[in-house]
Amino acid sequence: MTALQNRYDFVYLFDIKNGNPNGDPDNGNMPRQESNSQKGLVTDVALKRKVRNYVDLVKAGEPPYAIYMQEKAVLNQRHQQAYQALNLKSEKQKLPKEEDKAREITRWMCNNFFDVRTFGAVMTTEVNAGQVRGPVQMGFAESIDPIKTDEITITRSSVTNDRDAEKERTMGRKYIIPYGLYRSHGYVSASLAGDATKGTGFSEEDLDLLFEALINMFEHDRSAARMEMNAQRLIVFKHDSVLGNARAQDLFKLVTVQPKPDVKLPRSFSDYIVTIDRDNLPAGVEIIEKL
Repeated sequence: MTALQNRYDFVYLFDIKNGNPNGDPDNGNMPRQESNSQKGLVTDVALKRKVRNYVDLVKAGEPPYAIYMQEKAVLNQRHQQAYQALNLKSEKQKLPKEEDKAREITRWMCNNFFDVRTFGAVMTTEVNAGQVRGPVQMGFAESIDPIKTDEITITRSSVTNDRDAEKERTMGRKYIIPYGLYRSHGYVSASLAGDATKGTGFSEEDLDLLFEALINMFEHDRSAARMEMNAQRLIVFKHDSVLGNARAQDLFKLVTVQPKPDVKLPRSFSDYIVTIDRDNLPAGVEIIEKL
């Protein structure tokens, strides 16, 4: 694997039509919404979940692309794999006293699990595997415009058991937004990625896979609630150094997204204009349009 030598920041745009991009379980699974601006939200956790699912799909769960955080995964069992592979014995909630052995365990987790070396992980359970600060971070996605949630009534024609066979059909509800274009920012730290001995070992190949996942992950995440959810743009800022050549917030300001002047109610990505201000791009930073 090729060690990461450059810092990256990126702007990620995706949209949804007649669906729910990220339901809030504390609010009847309605689409998440910022209370003051009424703009829609999608959590970083939801986006990372889709990245994990895509990588698991294309790499079939094999090291070094195994996925640590999976549904119904028993994390202690994941950690125990590291101890067994290194012929070490685990003590409850404690890493080995020898610093080199403790590092070996955490390094093994990074080497084998894609999401550990990408997003980091706190692995200090009963079988302690240490903790890792990930080089890749993503913020909440926020819709460009305020969203309006529609409540749709649905019916259920089938019943669960014989005694309910003569009952009338039951009613239910689902919540959708007619259309929403969302923007998220991402950060990739080359210094935290490091190499095989320092950092998590997140590599150039891992970065390519991350970008591939962001472009394609919605294609394999279709459901009744997210049928029309699509990645639209992935604009990457590549710095020519490990520490970077400009502040991320200044780079993000170079990308503006706004509805076309004659559009009052956006209902598709084509109703927006995405502008990249290349004239004010800082020295030492390159723009790569992945999508």
